[in-house]
Amino acid sequence: MKKSNVSKNIPLAEITLRKYEKPYEMSKRELVKKLCLSVGLLQPGDSRDIVVDVFCVLLDNKEIDGNAIVEKVIEYRKQSNLDLKGIAGSNIRRQLKRLKDLFLVEKNGNVYRINENEKLKSLFEEKIENFYLKSIVSRVKEYFDHLDNLK
Repeated sequence: MKKSNVSKNIPLAEITLRKYEKPYEMSKRELVKKLCLSVGLLQPGDSRDIVVDVFCVLLDNKEIDGNAIVEKVIEYRKQSNLDLKGIAGSNIRRQLKRLKDLFLVEKNGNVYRINENEKLKSLFEEKIENFYLKSIVSRVKEYFDHLDNLK
């Protein structure tokens, strides 16, 4: 069998950033939802917003066991009169992984916390803006440079 030389178009890294209006008087959940929309954890018009509640639970607890997150997310959604779709443990673990992949959350054993118990703005600047985003922008510039050199 002949091996194909076609490269796969799978990104090594990607990030979505959106600009919304400035934060104003809104509930904590609404602020977290706007943040999730801003960094691509949630899509505009998404009705499945369990990631918002997972993030809220993590913000409310310095460190929390993975099983307790599920219980607190269910409790949080009941208190907010939200439907209980997406509360399966497997889905909550998937949302935790997405938060980890964005360097906002870390896991030690089965205990989760905001990365290094750091301020969110500092995490964004250090991990996302200065590291992750910088490496993506650098690679995109390489493509522009190579195309410019083809002229």
